[in-house]
Amino acid sequence: MNCRAGCGACCIAPSISSPIPGMAGPGKAPAPKPAGVRCAQLDDALRCRLFGDPRRPAVCASLRASVEMCGETREQALQHLSRLEQSTAPQS
Repeated sequence: MNCRAGCGACCIAPSISSPIPGMAGPGKAPAPKPAGVRCAQLDDALRCRLFGDPRRPAVCASLRASVEMCGETREQALQHLSRLEQSTAPQS
């Protein structure tokens, strides 16, 4: 399955623990991406600017679109990924 054009759900809903260029942390160093926050590398067409770039986090490069994850709409994808994020987040 190919990614749905104009979606970007996987670049918004999940947290990414690897530092991402453009996600400014202390001192403007690359920082991880919190869940529900739009990745700094997501362009206006909802495509990854780091696609194919070695700076792209390995977790992003390993993610593959699937019917289960993406659903039939962008909204379904955001909901599914948000539920998955919540169910796998460390409990405090």
